[in-house]
Amino acid sequence: MSTAPTPTALRALPREHRERLMRLAREVSFPQGTRLFEEGARADRFWIIRTGRVELDMHVPGRRPAVIENLGHDELIGWSWLFAPHVWHLGAEATTPVRAYEFDGVAVRSMCQNDPALGNAVSQWVGRILAHRLRATRTRLLDLYAPYGAGV
Repeated sequence: MSTAPTPTALRALPREHRERLMRLAREVSFPQGTRLFEEGARADRFWIIRTGRVELDMHVPGRRPAVIENLGHDELIGWSWLFAPHVWHLGAEATTPVRAYEFDGVAVRSMCQNDPALGNAVSQWVGRILAHRLRATRTRLLDLYAPYGAGV
């Protein structure tokens, strides 16, 4: 059982649900340059950053990966663990040393299946983050690849 303080990233969840999730939290650290996951690989966990920075990137054929978003303190890394087929849609790399809370996605999904109220709260929480990330991805890709002056 984790005695760590609850990250404010979880504040969208009712206190009881936050506390239940934090019981599954494991403190981890990654050196700068560590790949947390690769696009297309199996997604079985997620993290909430305590300290450090992580870049989310996307494979672009014939080019270097496009950096989609930079994440820092108290942000969620990974949502693909929640939705079938449970594969990463982006890649992630620590750009500084990172300390984070790590959660087992299978265990969290099981808790959510056994407690529909928790499942709904977690789905809503991750869904809001997912919507934000999709908007950020679209904006970043337009910045990188839309023709200059195209009016998009």
